[in-house]
Amino acid sequence: MQKLIANDPETCSADIVAENIEHLKSLFPEVFTEGKIDFEVLKSLLGGKVDDREEKYGLNWHGKRQARQLALTPSTGTLRPYPEESVDWDTTQNLMIEGDNLEVLKLLQKSYSGKVKMIYIDPPYNTGKDFIYPDDYRDNIQNYLELTGQTDGEKHKLSSNTEASGRFHTDWLNMMYPRLKLARNLLRDDGVIFISIDENENTNLRVLCNEIFGEETFVCDFPWKKKSGGGGDVGSVVIDHEYILCYGRTTEPRLKNDPKAEVTTSYNKVDKGGRRYSLDRLDKQSLGYQESLDFPIKGPDGKSYTVIHKDPNHKVARWRWGKETVSERYDELVFKWPYVYTKNYEKTDGAKPRSLLVDERFGRTRTGKTDLKAIFDVEVMDFPKPVRLMKHLLDIVVDEGDIVLDFFAGSCPLGQAILESVEWETVRFILVQLPEPISADSQNGRNALSVGCKTVADIGKERLRRAANKIKEENPQFAGDLGFRVFKLDTSNIRTWEPDGDDLEGTLLDSIDHIKSDRNQDDILYELLLKLGLDLCVPIETKIIAGKAVHSIGAGTLLACLNEHIARKEVDSLALGIAEWHKQLESEGDVTVIFRDSAFEDDVAKTNMAVILEQYGLGNVRSL
Repeated sequence: MQKLIANDPETCSADIVAENIEHLKSLFPEVFTEGKIDFEVLKSLLGGKVDDREEKYGLNWHGKRQARQLALTPSTGTLRPYPEESVDWDTTQNLMIEGDNLEVLKLLQKSYSGKVKMIYIDPPYNTGKDFIYPDDYRDNIQNYLELTGQTDGEKHKLSSNTEASGRFHTDWLNMMYPRLKLARNLLRDDGVIFISIDENENTNLRVLCNEIFGEETFVCDFPWKKKSGGGGDVGSVVIDHEYILCYGRTTEPRLKNDPKAEVTTSYNKVDKGGRRYSLDRLDKQSLGYQESLDFPIKGPDGKSYTVIHKDPNHKVARWRWGKETVSERYDELVFKWPYVYTKNYEKTDGAKPRSLLVDERFGRTRTGKTDLKAIFDVEVMDFPKPVRLMKHLLDIVVDEGDIVLDFFAGSCPLGQAILESVEWETVRFILVQLPEPISADSQNGRNALSVGCKTVADIGKERLRRAANKIKEENPQFAGDLGFRVFKLDTSNIRTWEPDGDDLEGTLLDSIDHIKSDRNQDDILYELLLKLGLDLCVPIETKIIAGKAVHSIGAGTLLACLNEHIARKEVDSLALGIAEWHKQLESEGDVTVIFRDSAFEDDVAKTNMAVILEQYGLGNVRSL
């Protein structure tokens, strides 16, 4: 029976470095010598594609190498379940996670890699104020717990990121780089990421995304009109807009038509089937002249129709269709001397999204404040994004069954947008927010505290609860998922070996049980899901076998018995019961069975359990 221990690859988040090496080994096995990479051989295999110049185009800053390493370092933390703070725990497919998003993104790698259709984030803008996110990564989870007041340790005080510090852009880039690297891994091949940003870092963010996602995956930099009228902005120009930068995971087509787009074309004709259309001239002046697209077309009236050149001595016009297309689609042409037209039918699914998000239907900053005040009756947060802006981004990306991620969730406007949308009743969200303590120094902070919200994450959770209740009241027949499961970042449930030289005997006694004493079965169960790459909302069924609770995860993909004591005399009945239940579940593929190592009365009980289960085809037995 193999034991799972702390810092074991199976008990940590995804090891991206190891995965990259395996990919490289499968492509170029000859570059590996005694387990090491021979870069000279790799260079020769890549020919002229290696750029080893000292000076090259790119974005560099102090700390970039460390930031890259942070993204590659596995997390040894876990996400602990909190059903009491959740809504519809047993049925929901949505997640609300409290924690430092860098660690949470690492923990999500195994379970959600390549599964997210859309990411939207509204990160802290680089305005010269303190960053909420810690920059001391020697022990990032411990640092996070101290920063958010969850331990008795000394809290880390963050220094102001002022322009005079000499690290104004550097600090922000070091914060963003590892998070975007990890986020890219979670996107599907047809997925997209939207990033809200202002003018302070828009240029740097664009270059950063070109490096991480690839310049060829750039979709658009959408300017969003955040306010109307005047304003008291400092400076010589009133800034009315922000940006929403959009990149894809690959170069595959990604955005859908905007179903609410206003079409300016006048569809003033109707065909026999009742479909409305307008006429577009087949000849165009703006496409660039090509001699092969300048030919006569014989009309049904016997006349010869030609491309019309305003100046025959300077030809710029051409047909939009070539000879072969004209022949194949001749019946679609409309001839009205001296012009040839094609029918442009009215689109019923909207039109291509436009880059300028300036209409009222996209909302303003004041709209976002109104959205939040309608939920809480008081203003509890500065500058929340409007729900209608979130709905527009969802409109042009998601389909039923897609997963949407926001790892700077704030007050969770994206979550509310998904809850309210009848178009996507099976769209799932994963929201991540640091439980930043709320200060009573501002009116909004005092308002938030007055409605029971002690952290920013509390605001998001309460917003989702209230939005769900409002939907139920206004539409009792609504069939969408109005719930969410709450998880919180914490240290692993599995102890690490940290011998105390002054109390070695006590350390040895503590290490007999590898599970921390303050953790319960659910804590352990969901850590197993994360570390084995299973969805945090995967179905879990529990059955009492031989007096012990046995959990079946993912229709029998994983079987876990986490009871604290298994006597030798109980082994036979428990093992046979597990084997029989596994047979009934009819699970496919390899099945893992997990027990607590310290639960067995002795090594004989442990060995007997493994032998009996192996006889029934359950050979992959592990212990914690």
